[in-house]
Amino acid sequence: MAQIHIMVSRHSAFYSPLISAISAGFLKQQGLEPSYSIMTPQKSVAEGLADGTVHVGQSAVAASWGAMETGESNPMMHFAQINERDGFFIVGREPEPDFTWDRLRGREVLVDHFGQPLAMFKYATHKMGVGYAEINAIDAGDVHEIERAFYDGQGDYVHLQGPAPQQMEKDGVGHIVASVGEAIGPVAFSSLVAAREWLESEMARAFMAGYRQARDYVNQTPAERIAESEAEFFKGIDIDALAAAIGSYQRLGCWNPDVHINRAHYDVALDVFLHSKLVSKRHRYEHVVAPPPDEH
Repeated sequence: MAQIHIMVSRHSAFYSPLISAISAGFLKQQGLEPSYSIMTPQKSVAEGLADGTVHVGQSAVAASWGAMETGESNPMMHFAQINERDGFFIVGREPEPDFTWDRLRGREVLVDHFGQPLAMFKYATHKMGVGYAEINAIDAGDVHEIERAFYDGQGDYVHLQGPAPQQMEKDGVGHIVASVGEAIGPVAFSSLVAAREWLESEMARAFMAGYRQARDYVNQTPAERIAESEAEFFKGIDIDALAAAIGSYQRLGCWNPDVHINRAHYDVALDVFLHSKLVSKRHRYEHVVAPPPDEH
């Protein structure tokens, strides 16, 4: 089998279409032996693609805008969507079935301060009529440090991707009160990315065939079965918490069976980043997005 190296910028049940392409065997059916790694401070997805040690990355269209803002060309192309919703949840200390976003005013919220999650959180509060400056937003560090801080009693609310919020509910330390994805609606949140040259390869076409199968699988298969298949990727997470996270993403509509990166959703992502002044102009869709490799 041909080795295919996959690197992700985040690890979460939110990325189940890509994880399931590996865990449910769809890539192996296409003659590919996958390796899976998470980017580190020493090596990013973009760096792995540039030096050829990574074939496919999990990223976001916004990741290409930084270089383009400085006038550089975009060396990598986004060729299929993974999620077309934000996958973060707001977790509070107590159940709040009647939660409204204005309850965040003046409260301590452990907010993920990484570029896109923070931009999306700011845009969600804006859409919900709450000024970000009205919230006591705390930067507790990386995702693991954020989780640890909330478990240790810091913050009134916390902003995290699944399955961490669902595990917190199981552990009795928090309760999901809101979904950022529901607040924003459809948006180009995360996507598959590769070097332009690789998209012309037979490996790319084989990968895409397996990925299309995985997308159908995560939409048509009960969350409990997906969780069983993915369990080895989520050591330390209870299987029912993982299934709850996957089920939440299915209901939210994150994994539209259409693999194409929707142009209108791309424009919403631009709106989000313009709101936080992280980009200065509307970068053209064609400069960032390519068709899936089996359509070349």
